[in-house]
Amino acid sequence: MFSRWASLLLLGLASFVSSRSSTGDSVLVILEPRLDKDNFSIFFNGLRDKGYNLTFRSPKDAQPALLEFGYPRYDHVILFAPETKTFASDITPQSLVELLSKNTNLLLALSPKQTPLTSLASEFSLTLPPPGTPLISHFPERDTPATVIPVNVNSSSPILTPGLPPVWFSGVPFALQNNPLLVPILNAPAESFAADTESDSGADTIYEAADKGGEGLWAGSQLGLVTGFQALGGARALWVGGVDLFSDEFAQKEIKPGKKSGNEQFAADIAAWAFRESLDLRIDSVSHHRVNETEPRETYTINDNIVFTAHISKFNPEKNEWEPYSGISDLQLEFTMLDPHIRTALPPVPGSPGEYSVTFRAPDRHGVFKFIINYKRKGWTHLESSTVVPLVPPRHDEYPRFLSAAWPYYVGAISTSVGFFVFSALWLGGDDKENKKGKSKAE
Repeated sequence: MFSRWASLLLLGLASFVSSRSSTGDSVLVILEPRLDKDNFSIFFNGLRDKGYNLTFRSPKDAQPALLEFGYPRYDHVILFAPETKTFASDITPQSLVELLSKNTNLLLALSPKQTPLTSLASEFSLTLPPPGTPLISHFPERDTPATVIPVNVNSSSPILTPGLPPVWFSGVPFALQNNPLLVPILNAPAESFAADTESDSGADTIYEAADKGGEGLWAGSQLGLVTGFQALGGARALWVGGVDLFSDEFAQKEIKPGKKSGNEQFAADIAAWAFRESLDLRIDSVSHHRVNETEPRETYTINDNIVFTAHISKFNPEKNEWEPYSGISDLQLEFTMLDPHIRTALPPVPGSPGEYSVTFRAPDRHGVFKFIINYKRKGWTHLESSTVVPLVPPRHDEYPRFLSAAWPYYVGAISTSVGFFVFSALWLGGDDKENKKGKSKAE
């Protein structure tokens, strides 16, 4: 037992020291027997060259297990078992979701066949076509089967290397439901469709269904081929419609004479995103204080001028370290009590890498408020921060001694007092003179 725990500790320390991912470098590859790992040597060797430690097992093998004592044994799991219908007891849709909730990243390949992964995909807001309906396209004209399709890559995606040539794809498409956590990476060509035959015998039926809004769901560029899922906890899952996208055959296959496909680089890019090498952000620290002060207060007073600062880093896989990052231009800060009372931009500070700061005036309302950062963008790690601070009215000795708005009341009170004294003086002085006149007449 001691040796087992020691090996786990050493493995964790080694992954912390040499990993190319922000979460670790241990990878479990679940490869079904019909797939030869030598047919994916370019992809797997690329991961090894980055520093990942790959461990292979069959879908029906009991060891090595995904979890041990309730904790994940691997930082990343690649599931290349698209046609396997029976898995070992530790590989279930529930266990895979549990891995994702415990910060283990997943890379999963699908196929046109009905498998347990088909039902798992629906939990990630992916809807697959009926079994046995792969993606088909007859354009452009080529010498490959209709199920082997060249797909243009979205060059504007921050996940992918700019200028990638088209990639070869063979597999099943899926429709994307309205889920903000989904990250579309590769979509089907506009002229493609999912069908159970490679001939055009059912083309009229598909066209009519598309006009009626029925089975036309399984046609066009709205279908996804490679889609990511960014979990709220930071872990990532990558869904690929066909395992052949990672194969050596597609990586070496030419799009046209003299032009190699982009499969090799595309596979490396999407794996880097799934394993949190790219677009991975974190909030290192947040601070707040009043203007002209440096220390935070336990409470703030209404109408205080408050300075809020956040420090954000981005993971650099080349240096294997977190670096200050000032590239976010649309970061916002909310000062809320149930509802946002203040929502303002949180811009980067020039000359201070990774620092974002804003000064604002607290609202004229007391209560328990929160500083909230909630940054969610497609493909990027979600940034969330919440800091609670009370906002109180001024103390009795903190109000200003004289209020400019009260000068009419001050003048009225002073003039009344002065008038009273003048009137009293005149009245008393006048009464003495009348008494003297009365006495003189009596004499």
